[in-house]
Amino acid sequence: MSIETVIQFSIGELSRRTSVNIETIRYYEKIDLLPIAARGANGHRLYDQEAQRKLQFIRRGRDLGFSIDDIRSLMGIDERPITCGEVNKITEKHLLTVQSKIERLQSLQRTLLKAAKNCDQPENQECPIIDALLE
Repeated sequence: MSIETVIQFSIGELSRRTSVNIETIRYYEKIDLLPIAARGANGHRLYDQEAQRKLQFIRRGRDLGFSIDDIRSLMGIDERPITCGEVNKITEKHLLTVQSKIERLQSLQRTLLKAAKNCDQPENQECPIIDALLE
């Protein structure tokens, strides 16, 4: 018979292991994205490797720009476990959002480059960059 040892650690250690701010960890618990931690005899939160694994998943999802609601769905928190096809639908929808943002940023870049290029007389009182902002 095998006895499984559960290693528990503090919120500070969880923060260090996952590079997630302590306040963010508390927030994820508050919104039920991360399960509420057990408490030690001293009242401090105690986490295990499963909490670390979930938090790493959340952090990576956020790094990729997924919304909290998307991550909640991807983790299967609100409903039954999610299928690969459902994950793909969420990902494709997010990809369209990312592509749209890229297009807007490229347009912004073109506008700023054009305005900066038109600023050929830095001592002049009339400024094409200000003119571009007024348009």
